[in-house]
Amino acid sequence: MQTHPVLLEVFKNRFSSIAEEMGVTLTHTAFSPNIKERRDLSCAIFDARGDMIAQAAHIPVHLGSMPLSVQAAMRAMADSGGFEPGDMVMLNDPFKGGTHLPDITIVAPVFAEGKAEPVFFVANRAHHADVGGMASGSMPLSTSLFQEGLIIPPVRIVRRGEPDQELMRLVLNNVRTPLEREGDFAAQFMANVTGVRRMTECIEKYGLDTCVHYGRALMDYSERVTRLAVEAIPDGTYDFEDFLDDDGQGTTDIPVRLTMTVKGDAARLDFSASGDQVRGSVNAVRAITLSAVLYCFRALAGRDIPANAGCMRPLTVVTRPGSIVDAEFPAAVAGGNVETSQRLVDVILGALSKAMPERIPAASQGTMNNLTIGGQTEAGPFAYYETLAGGMGAGPGGDGESAVHSHMTNTLNTPVEALEYAYPFRVREYAVRRDTGGSGAHRGGDGLVREIELLADAEVTVLSERRVRPPFGTNGGAPGGPGRNTIIRDGLAEELPDKFHRALQKGDRVRMETPGGGGFGPEKP
Repeated sequence: MQTHPVLLEVFKNRFSSIAEEMGVTLTHTAFSPNIKERRDLSCAIFDARGDMIAQAAHIPVHLGSMPLSVQAAMRAMADSGGFEPGDMVMLNDPFKGGTHLPDITIVAPVFAEGKAEPVFFVANRAHHADVGGMASGSMPLSTSLFQEGLIIPPVRIVRRGEPDQELMRLVLNNVRTPLEREGDFAAQFMANVTGVRRMTECIEKYGLDTCVHYGRALMDYSERVTRLAVEAIPDGTYDFEDFLDDDGQGTTDIPVRLTMTVKGDAARLDFSASGDQVRGSVNAVRAITLSAVLYCFRALAGRDIPANAGCMRPLTVVTRPGSIVDAEFPAAVAGGNVETSQRLVDVILGALSKAMPERIPAASQGTMNNLTIGGQTEAGPFAYYETLAGGMGAGPGGDGESAVHSHMTNTLNTPVEALEYAYPFRVREYAVRRDTGGSGAHRGGDGLVREIELLADAEVTVLSERRVRPPFGTNGGAPGGPGRNTIIRDGLAEELPDKFHRALQKGDRVRMETPGGGGFGPEKP
């Protein structure tokens, strides 16, 4: 079948719009502010082999990992009789394609008339505010995966359109906020129902062969554009390293190292010299490393191309099992998804800046500033999770944006009104943290300040980075300002490290000041 350029554009937008509609369904029907307001979710379409065809403009850290979850679900169902129409599989195991335990993926098959096997798959991933574990919010200062929450292998959670109530009771009995979790699961189910319905309509309108053909053609198209982007990089070998501040368990200055070799229209990214996996929770599974690579090179392309399996074909990613960027079971990984993923991006862009100093921006804030607060009130238990925005790195085109999410997170900021409505909190300050962006010909963006007063006793966990090593500038620009974490009690402020867990009392305040982005180019006299 020949590929018609007009139909290629039609299917590019058709597949992407299906994934976007799945995301709209999920956000509009979810219970938790983390999904409904902050939109910590991703939705995507996959072919019969589990290769991603299109993802909505959701979370970059899910780009390279969701296909591994789909393929893990396919293997599990092949061992238990196969998929049937209306089935859905749930999983969150980071060592089976997941990222960290709060990210729960739901996979559903798409069947066509006369076909016994699925012809496509749809899937969505959402960050649940609590999945059990040693600390409320399931983002603890852990030393093992078993401390982080309920580990879910690929299991059939929906059978022929009916949720498995026994399995659901098992899951809900192991989380702190079961009613909220149940509502979010229902939203995920309905997002997949939307995706299956729209894909079925697409097949009925254009025919299965045409849909399959253009799914593959879109991957080929993304490959061609990515190869053009790689070809624009001067041939050579480029090294770069950066460090995580610490793992929260005593290990400091954890190296993430990259040797990138570019030859023609292909690149090899070797992370094997990175540090060994550590005791704390900043270990990243290989899926996260793949996501960071895919994100950076898709951004480098500079064109609106589908995020799919074709983008990775020109790229070879080498990792060392047992390292900080390819952790082995049962390593603690809660922070690897959110913190090490950001450092991976910094290192990749740092290497690219040596090859193309005039094109690559300075480091953005380099952390997601994870804040979890949980406790109990007369109204019942609560579990809050949020990542906080910061400064973007400046680039050749201008100053960095202030107080925005960047790189591996693409979430929104939770509105103050939504936060105070849903939780026993009072937001005392929410503002841009002025003059924290690095100086240069173009200034880095400023971080932000979020200060929350607790209206009930609660436990607080913070996983953050860039409190010791600031975001670097590029091409002669200055680094951004580092972040700071503070607890305020009875008017007295106590500065705390970048990772901590505390039991706090009603009236205590948590203050987070996020990093600014690095500057680009030497400052003009």
